[in-house]
Amino acid sequence: MSLVITDLCVDHGAIRAINGVSFSVSTGQLAAVVGSNGAGKTTLLRTLSGLNKATAGNAHWKSTNLLQAKPEKLVRKGLSHVSEGKSVIPELSVAENLDLGALWRRNKKESAQSKEAILSNFPRLGERLGQRADTLSGGERQMLAIGRSLMSKPELLLLDEPSLGLAPLVIEQIFQSIRDLTTSMGLTVLLVEQNAIGALKIADIGIVLNLGKVAIAGPAQTLIADPAVRAAYLGY
Repeated sequence: MSLVITDLCVDHGAIRAINGVSFSVSTGQLAAVVGSNGAGKTTLLRTLSGLNKATAGNAHWKSTNLLQAKPEKLVRKGLSHVSEGKSVIPELSVAENLDLGALWRRNKKESAQSKEAILSNFPRLGERLGQRADTLSGGERQMLAIGRSLMSKPELLLLDEPSLGLAPLVIEQIFQSIRDLTTSMGLTVLLVEQNAIGALKIADIGIVLNLGKVAIAGPAQTLIADPAVRAAYLGY
């Protein structure tokens, strides 16, 4: 297992946002973490990427202790986090945003190859390289945020609500791109989503969070097919 989380607890003041969460994700898997607002999904990602402090528990990515490293060190260790809200720099062009993602990489040839692969997966970005990011549509900004994160050549990608505020057709395209990138780039992906069905459809495994705890976890298709899980957690 590449990502192993054991008995993780995170407090926000007097509130325990994450309460004894344990799960693992194998190399190359896409894991969907789903649940309603307030389930602890974003807190989980922020803790794994070093932005929040854990109260207790353990989280390891291969040999790296995620709970005892600064965010910038984790990036160099192969972790990339795309936060909720299409995190791009609006004043910069598409090309400049992408290049920013590779700022610490010294091999310019490899960086150019990464950009080529990203533009192959997101051809619309290739058509808009000179445009400012704030002129893009919501879907295009989300593609750019994911693309920029991939420029750091991550092995573990944390995605927080990439479908937020997007039209259904665009969501389908974003989800399919995430699935394709996971396979083509050999990524391990932790995808946090309120759009549970869409996320589970492209995932290998699913983890349902409820009030900071793992309510159920297992193969994604098994969760979708279980009537009790659908009724209790997936809303249909």
